[in-house]
Amino acid sequence: MPTTKPSELRKLSVAELQKRIQDTKKELMELRFQASIGQLDKNHRVSEARREIARMMTVLGEKVKAQAPRAKKA
Repeated sequence: MPTTKPSELRKLSVAELQKRIQDTKKELMELRFQASIGQLDKNHRVSEARREIARMMTVLGEKVKAQAPRAKKA
């Protein structure tokens, strides 16, 4: 999976982001398994997947924070 720019991620809905995060976490688990048994050819894919997850979680956090009602000061 090629890396996705944050501007492209911001266009996705919260549900789509959560689905992509879940899929990328599954991919990361498979990559780690392959690395542990010595079958992983592209070692850099592990760090790319981690960064991709972090990128998506950051955008998801921005969206959730923007949707939350602001607390009024007393």
